[in-house]
Amino acid sequence: MNREATGLAGVRHKAYETLGSTNAEALALVRAGERGPLWITALSQSAGRGRRNSTWVSPPGNLYATLLLTEPAAPELAPQLSFVTALALHDAVAACAPQLGPLLKVKWPNDLLLGHAKVAGILIEGEGGPKFSVAVGIGVNCTAHPQVTSYPATDLSSAGALVTPAQLLAALSAAMQSRLLQWQRGQGFFSIRADWLKRAAGLGAAIQVRLPEREFAGRFEGLDDAGRLLVREAGGVTTVTAGEVFGLSPFIPPLKGEGRTAESGSGRGHLSSAAPAMTPTRTASLSDLPLAGGGKEKS
Repeated sequence: MNREATGLAGVRHKAYETLGSTNAEALALVRAGERGPLWITALSQSAGRGRRNSTWVSPPGNLYATLLLTEPAAPELAPQLSFVTALALHDAVAACAPQLGPLLKVKWPNDLLLGHAKVAGILIEGEGGPKFSVAVGIGVNCTAHPQVTSYPATDLSSAGALVTPAQLLAALSAAMQSRLLQWQRGQGFFSIRADWLKRAAGLGAAIQVRLPEREFAGRFEGLDDAGRLLVREAGGVTTVTAGEVFGLSPFIPPLKGEGRTAESGSGRGHLSSAAPAMTPTRTASLSDLPLAGGGKEKS
């Protein structure tokens, strides 16, 4: 059972009691001719997922939402939506629970932290075809969170914030419209990146980066022009296109040396400046694709 309404900053909204996945539903609607913009929500999910096909535990009481957009930008710029969405999430949670504002941080590449624990995640998926469509999947732990995770998790109620999914969705829809206007279909990414860095967890601190082939420690120096992570190691600055970031202490003193690029994921080869071409039958997780742009390695 679902119902459709308009009222989320003028964006249509399909609300379901339960779905396998709001992202999967969005992409199915694309194949049926839907072009959005459209919010899709569910009270619970039976097959919620995160990046790299990880399971997103989805009990009732939390927010499970997908914003469906058609041709929001050139396909190679679509991964930047992770940063746009992270800022909108930060804005929305801070608006609904102002007391938590100082504790909110964005974590590369697509998480929102409350203190030192994950409270929300983002999954961006693209569907090729006559028109390129993007499903911006968002999960926010409002009243419950998983107890066993690779990264510590929490929820808003545990921090004393009683925010309903409906309240959060209304704030999020307004924040997304504002941040999308700021982004300007990719032309405003410099501004988005600057705002993201102001809210970034661990900027200038020691971090641990986990790639499929190795783990390494270094200092989080920032983002390049494409949104790739810049980590200073003993041998120089490594540019990371995809991976998992964890906190590490104590702090590591600044180091100098040659730069290099770390490509996450086997079979990807050299760093690419564009997402793979998409066909009408192919769906790709843009959260795991190399970010396009003019970023350079630094030494």
